[in-house]
Amino acid sequence: MTSRQVGILMGFALVAVFLFAPGAMAQRKPVKLNKEWAGSVEDEKLAKEAPAVITNAKDLEKVWKAWKIADKMPEIDFTKEIVIVSTTVGSRLRLSAVLDDKGDLRILGLATRDLRPGFRYVIGTINKEGIKTIEGKELPK
Repeated sequence: MTSRQVGILMGFALVAVFLFAPGAMAQRKPVKLNKEWAGSVEDEKLAKEAPAVITNAKDLEKVWKAWKIADKMPEIDFTKEIVIVSTTVGSRLRLSAVLDDKGDLRILGLATRDLRPGFRYVIGTINKEGIKTIEGKELPK
């Protein structure tokens, strides 16, 4: 076998290992948002304070007040639901999430590429059942 053939064979072997590794085989299912709030905030600095996940009323209230959200803050049963958050400086934003078969939640914020002053946000609630980690990290308390 030539060194070129060995290199090609090694390349195929690496691809096979990657494709059939346990992490690559994890099935991801879309997670439905139960409730959703969206809006815009003038002060871009406030976006940095937003956690991607909120697991208690105190942290939700902090964001709700800082961003001056006009709607009344909802009452959420944090034993059953968590709140996910995404922000962008683009003009539009869509929030979604997927959960793999190992219980890892991935939060996806899909935004337009245009830039606008301030930032846009989407806050959503999802069922907590089945979630063990969020993007590979333990669920915050």
